[in-house]
Amino acid sequence: MQQNNNSKERIILGIDPGTAVMGYGLVKQIGNKTELISLGVVKMDKIDDHMLKLQRIFEKTVGLIDNYKPDCLAIEAPFYGKNIQVMLKLGRAQGVAMAAALSRNIDVTEYSPRKIKQSITGNGNATKEQVAGMLQRLLNFTETPDFLDATDGLAVAVCHSFQNVAIGKAGAKKNYSGWETFVKDNAKRIVK
Repeated sequence: MQQNNNSKERIILGIDPGTAVMGYGLVKQIGNKTELISLGVVKMDKIDDHMLKLQRIFEKTVGLIDNYKPDCLAIEAPFYGKNIQVMLKLGRAQGVAMAAALSRNIDVTEYSPRKIKQSITGNGNATKEQVAGMLQRLLNFTETPDFLDATDGLAVAVCHSFQNVAIGKAGAKKNYSGWETFVKDNAKRIVK
């Protein structure tokens, strides 16, 4: 029997960036099965200096990567808000987490909050509690984390797992390192 790409095992790190609390979750994907590895939060509410918060985000993200050896990072994109200062701080937190992954040569994919909720619950407007409840059912865990930021981070990882299963079923989605590889792989599509 021939094995397809979907049966390959990989670990996905999901992060819900924040400057007070950063949520994270790790899952192992084996084919179309997804298993919980870990979830938790990094608290920064007692740190007053914004730059020290960013340093902590970077260090904790690198620590998670070095400890669990994920194959990729999925991260929640900052949502539109009315307070531009909050948006800037969230964007920096996301950027620092992404930089940590890139420093370890880990692929990064970002998802909108709506896309994450939609993939987990089927409703893009679901509450954090609804997302957490669905994750408990999907991954068979009963403990409720102290912070919903932990299940938010886990939701990003599960969302990424679901997207890749769907891509695998529809045909592999190829990433290109530049125009040369795209042209080489798509020579028949080029009109001369």
